Amino acid sequence: MLNHIFLDAAPAAFSVSNVTILIIIILILLLLTAITAGAETAYFSLKAKDINYLKTKEQPSARQAIQLLEQPKQLLATILVANNFVNIAIVITTNLLVSQLLPPDIGQVMSFVIQIIVVTFLLVLFGEVLPKVYATQNNMRMALFAAPVLKLLTGLFKPVSNMLVSSTNFIEKKIGSTPTANLSSEDFEHAIEITVGHTATREEVNIFKGILKFGNITVRQIMRTRMDVSGIPYDYTFPQVQKYAIEVGYSRMPVYRENLDKVAGMIHTKDFLPHTEDDAFDWHALIRQAYFVHEGKLIEDLLHEFQQKRIHFAIVVDEFGGTSGIVTLEDIMEEIIGDIKDEFDEEDVNFKKIDDYNYIFEGKTLINDVCRVIGTSSETFENVRGESDSLAGLILEISGKFPAVNETISFEEYDFTVLEVDKMRITKIKLTINEPSEMDEE
Repeated sequence: MLNHIFLDAAPAAFSVSNVTILIIIILILLLLTAITAGAETAYFSLKAKDINYLKTKEQPSARQAIQLLEQPKQLLATILVANNFVNIAIVITTNLLVSQLLPPDIGQVMSFVIQIIVVTFLLVLFGEVLPKVYATQNNMRMALFAAPVLKLLTGLFKPVSNMLVSSTNFIEKKIGSTPTANLSSEDFEHAIEITVGHTATREEVNIFKGILKFGNITVRQIMRTRMDVSGIPYDYTFPQVQKYAIEVGYSRMPVYRENLDKVAGMIHTKDFLPHTEDDAFDWHALIRQAYFVHEGKLIEDLLHEFQQKRIHFAIVVDEFGGTSGIVTLEDIMEEIIGDIKDEFDEEDVNFKKIDDYNYIFEGKTLINDVCRVIGTSSETFENVRGESDSLAGLILEISGKFPAVNETISFEEYDFTVLEVDKMRITKIKLTINEPSEMDEE
């Protein structure tokens, strides 16, 4: 009976133009099924660093891809519904085409078998194997290519997709899904303390913790902010450059025109050595090309780039192309092994410990450094820090306004007291950690 249904679906005869139209329709449908099948593999194989990379891209397809990934269940339902609709359309259209190309005297059983073979070959090869193999090897490219199509299909099949997602959620609640072991970074850190804490030194335990968190840290979290960057103006004379290099004591510095948003390159102070006696030397010939990175880049990827390019220094830029700061190889390594001190570093200049519950920090101190000093997780202020990286920025995020001197802003068991303000910049802050006994009183 099934072969009668397929064979009766076609009229007795087709013109050449109709056959051509059917072939074009089949090709379009095969392209759609390839896109949906490949997109399923591409989107659900993206890693965290791939998603972070997409967030830094300004092209429309990247923004569409991020929007799709924000609702993974809706995305999967749309892909599956669209893929099934397209496959059914391919089966029907191919049946119409093949039945008209076969000789009229061929048996019905043989005709049915040929149609099954042709349809299966097309769907498996062009709808499964080829797109999924390509998507596995080029998941980012496939995700960007498929984003506009999936965005259109999401709107087209939204009622059906919503119904499937709602049904799935209802069934999960009724049956009761097995809870997955979602271990937080605190759980991993606790596991490290248990497994190696008794045999390793505190420095070794901190290295283990640094390795654990290394893959999720962005350049913005460790960079030296713009206000702390020492750059050389392009119009300086060679004696001025030498004097400035001696004053700041850095081996690598950016060179800029007018302001730090217009970086002309970077300079290695060791290149000055052969020319120290020549005040008329044109030092601009020593300027090297600067390497620019986005502030959202993962430091794990940046470390690989530093190794490949054999560089130690990069200019950090924001989404508008302005200079946010600088990052060095030393900054990256410190996230694993802790602070690296050399003969020029000053000890403990950024904070003062009064006792175990009271500290004084500079406003520009990074939040991650504050957490490291007071011995708490770097995720303690994650929900309230917003886009801030420094302690001063954290206070502005919590208070929602610019605080006055001696004003105290509280968050959970932490009290932040503003000690000094320079114009519109918080320069010194006292951090008080309330004792557990005080927090438990009601």
